[in-house]
Amino acid sequence: MQMVPSLPPASECAGEEKRVGTRTVFVGNHPVSETEAYIAQRFCDNRIVSSKYTLWNFLPKNLFEQFRRIANFYFLIIFLVQVTVDTPTSPVTSGLPLFFVITVTAIKQGYEDWLRHRADNEVNKSTVYIIENAKRVRKESEKIKVGDVVEVQADETFPCDLILLSSCTTDGTCYVTTASLDGESNCKTHYAVRDTVALCTAESIDTLRAAIECEQPQPDLYKFVGRINIYSNSLEAVARSLGPENLLLKGATLKNTKKIYGVAVYTGMETKMALNYQGKSQKRSAVEKSINAFLIVYLFILLTKAAVCTTLKYVWQSTPYNDEPWYNQKTQKERETLKVLKMFTDFLSFMVLFNFIIPVSMYVTVEMQKFLGSFFISWDKDFYDEEINEGALVNTSDLNEELGQLCLMVKLYSVDYVFTDKTGTLTENSMEFIECCIDGHKYKGVTQEVDGLSQTDGPLTYFDKADKNREELFLRALCLCHTVEIKTNDAVDGATESAELTYISSSPDEIALVKGAKKYGFTFLGNRNGHMRVENQRKEIEEYELLHTLNFDAVRRRMSVIVKTQEGDILLFCKGADSAVFPRVQNHEIELTKVHVERNAMDGYRTLCVAFKEIAPDDYERINRQLIEAKMALQDREEKMEKVFDDIETNMNLIGATAVEDKLQDQAAETIEALHAAGLKVWVLTGDKMETAKSTCYACRLFQTNTELLELTTKTIEESERKEDRLHELLIEYRKKLLHEFPKSTRSLKKAWTEHQEYGLIIDGSTLSLILNSSQDSSSNNYKSIFLQICMKCTAVLCCRMAPLQKAQIVRMVKNLKGSPITLSIGDGANDVSMILESHVGIGIKGKEGRQAARNSDYSVPKFKHLKKLLLAHGHLYYVRIAHLVQYFFYKNLCFILPQFLYQFFCGFSQQPLYDAAYLTMYNICFTSLPILAYSLLEQHINVDTLTSDPRLYMKISGNAMLQLSPFLYWTFLAAFEGTVFFFGTYFLFQTASLEENGKVYGNWTFGTIVFTVLVFTVTLKLALDTRFWTWINHFVIWGSLAFYVFFSFFWGGIIWPFLKQQRMYFVFAQMLSSVSTWLAIILLIFISLFPEILLIVLKNVRRRSARVHHLISSSA
Repeated sequence: MQMVPSLPPASECAGEEKRVGTRTVFVGNHPVSETEAYIAQRFCDNRIVSSKYTLWNFLPKNLFEQFRRIANFYFLIIFLVQVTVDTPTSPVTSGLPLFFVITVTAIKQGYEDWLRHRADNEVNKSTVYIIENAKRVRKESEKIKVGDVVEVQADETFPCDLILLSSCTTDGTCYVTTASLDGESNCKTHYAVRDTVALCTAESIDTLRAAIECEQPQPDLYKFVGRINIYSNSLEAVARSLGPENLLLKGATLKNTKKIYGVAVYTGMETKMALNYQGKSQKRSAVEKSINAFLIVYLFILLTKAAVCTTLKYVWQSTPYNDEPWYNQKTQKERETLKVLKMFTDFLSFMVLFNFIIPVSMYVTVEMQKFLGSFFISWDKDFYDEEINEGALVNTSDLNEELGQLCLMVKLYSVDYVFTDKTGTLTENSMEFIECCIDGHKYKGVTQEVDGLSQTDGPLTYFDKADKNREELFLRALCLCHTVEIKTNDAVDGATESAELTYISSSPDEIALVKGAKKYGFTFLGNRNGHMRVENQRKEIEEYELLHTLNFDAVRRRMSVIVKTQEGDILLFCKGADSAVFPRVQNHEIELTKVHVERNAMDGYRTLCVAFKEIAPDDYERINRQLIEAKMALQDREEKMEKVFDDIETNMNLIGATAVEDKLQDQAAETIEALHAAGLKVWVLTGDKMETAKSTCYACRLFQTNTELLELTTKTIEESERKEDRLHELLIEYRKKLLHEFPKSTRSLKKAWTEHQEYGLIIDGSTLSLILNSSQDSSSNNYKSIFLQICMKCTAVLCCRMAPLQKAQIVRMVKNLKGSPITLSIGDGANDVSMILESHVGIGIKGKEGRQAARNSDYSVPKFKHLKKLLLAHGHLYYVRIAHLVQYFFYKNLCFILPQFLYQFFCGFSQQPLYDAAYLTMYNICFTSLPILAYSLLEQHINVDTLTSDPRLYMKISGNAMLQLSPFLYWTFLAAFEGTVFFFGTYFLFQTASLEENGKVYGNWTFGTIVFTVLVFTVTLKLALDTRFWTWINHFVIWGSLAFYVFFSFFWGGIIWPFLKQQRMYFVFAQMLSSVSTWLAIILLIFISLFPEILLIVLKNVRRRSARVHHLISSSA
């Protein structure tokens, strides 16, 4: 970007400090001063490039990325060794499988990138209208430059990030949906600065001379800092602040507004949408880590085999006759070759001979299983929600099997956790106004006359005004202190529209409060020209000039508005959490409302306190100046505004409080119970107050009626002058109680959850901060470890008053426990994103607080109840399938290579291959690949309904059980046993001098083919024995693979295709099958190999049947 001319001194205003990382944009690319030379700015164009490759760099870039994988790089080295060194097998045997893997992956990635190219072109070539020289000029979207004024019509998407200059409405507002960005379908209101509102035509907008100073592009969709300096001939420049409410994001859609004009500030790959879609951090699953560990073991086995064979070869050749027999004399060059070099070459040759023990095709199969398997979650009709017309979505298929790894591990410190938000996750986030309290009086019901339904909670006190005035003040506060908008209808105008109003807001709470005020006779009629209009109980229209809005944020936990009445009085109305409002009001006012708030919280209602204060004109001038200075700052704007807000919202007067009900989601309690039964520990992390959250936890059965609750809250700690000492006492007391109650072993801990007293822990945000940030010189440096010990022994934990950052800190703290337990976080709002990203598996609820959580998650589901099937059924099955796939691949490759290793002992370690090159090449690619892929997609060893109805089954796969050392050793020894049977069974068969009636003796290729035939049939039938859920696909691929092997062998032997008769396998397979003894030997060897498996299956069935009979007898008795 070139330097732009400095702005005239008139543009300097409050907040003009040294700026780093800002840009200056000239509206319409017009110079703001005729006296200074205009230098054209250089920013990126408006092309969107989501593709990774081009036609020219696809091959080198894709190959580079693929060979970064260890297995691919390993096979490339093996292939190069085969090409350069005289090895026993053809380079084709390793080159062809590698080529197949690389090609399949390249085709898949190339196709995906082609789809991205096509989508990019659709966006880049779309038509837009630019205002140039007071005329509408039609252009392609990619031709937009920073500074261009763009016209956007209703229902069109914004082609780049625009600052709103004007709209067809008189107040310069427009409505936008951002569903394609964050999934929020509700309309958001955006505003133009008041100085450009009137520029509603191409001619007038072209006369605008202005410069925008704003921050450099950054990905946060909800943050923007800038200011616009507007110039005219007669006056000095006018500076106005710009924020997120002025920014229209690329990809958002204009709604309920005919036309807007905006100036492009970020284009192309610098738009917030593009910055948000440029990659997501990868999470590695436990299965992937197990694969890498197994690869290291098998690589060690490979090196050991090669070393043993190399050593024994030279032991064998130590006898002169064996080293240089009369029929195979060495050449002069061979005699002169250094022995060390020859040994190294032989070692490499053996490496090549045994390299198939490393299953390169497993990676392709695993990728295909994950990719195709993710569709089963998306296709599951049980996840479909008719209300939002959506189902589940998989954002990271790499973690499918991780869903099955959220169970109790073997060690005490390896219990896995589910962290869940409360509002919108356990509850509906569908708010209904229940009641309110004004100066200690409770109001409940629907009426136009408030007084008649007043119920007194305590002694009534008056505050400067009559009771009626206080009630009206409270209801006016509800009608004014919010960001609710009216969905406009051109045919409706005036106060008559109050009959049927459609309120829109990003927060369901605000709509509930506005509707609650309407029940009591005060109706919000919307904004008009910066004035908020309210219809009171007497059907009179009151207008209030909206001076400032102090927006809600998660740290302040409150929001305020400053309005001016028709009489000229300036009022501040504030609403927020009791913990955020009570410290800022008069102490003597709190007690009357506090009783009401605590009772509502115990009933499970969400409560907000309402306060106000009058602002003197002189004070307002100071406040106004401070707010403008903070809003105009380009650096640290949020911190400065927060400080100003903090100063303004003090010395307020408490009016009352509201109670809003957020109903529990359907089947939330049943889901929590199922998770507990599956051995999971559920923590609720919420920003709500303790009483409300506790009531919800009882309702959803996180806490049972017999659960003893241990509290670590501000209330329990403030009993002592020294908070840290009191906290330490409580921690020690709770730990002693729990250690006395629970045995030490993990197995006993599981029993204790059902047989002994259950404990639940409640902690709030301030106490958690005290634990995490305890002073170093204190004796309480072990707070954290004691706290974690307590948490480990509790069946459930409730963390209330949590800030978003604290949620992530808790997840990180548990992740770093000894044993590295797997964590899952589930939430629905922007405040849950930090914990979703922090956990191993993040699940977003497609809720009413937007789709930020769903967009940043690995999986998204419509409701909390869907978590039950997602974990207990899909997670369980995916884990079992992929664990079996991994073990099976290593098993069948060890079966494949072990006879090759044993064969070296009978051929003088001459590196003679046992199998033909075609068999070596086709074994993993064609003969054994499809059956295991079908198994890994379709297998259901237990029925889905059984898995969801009996959560205890989930614990059977706990702790990555199927990929631990024991099952790995079982599969390895099984492969060693079967490989030994293949080889020596065939070897004993060949002890007979002749196997044919004509006396013809079989050769080494027949020997290898018999071994290979037994191998292919055994490993395929082993998978058939393991299959519990048969479909036509399983039958087709299993029996089809065996038939294809037979067909290929006839083909390769020159029976079907006679032109192959010159090669060494000519008629070998057909001749082999002509012998009855060979047939019997093959069938017998397959049976012997599978006999341990068959015996195991029979014993399991007998055991299962006897257990069922015993259960029936005991139940009948």
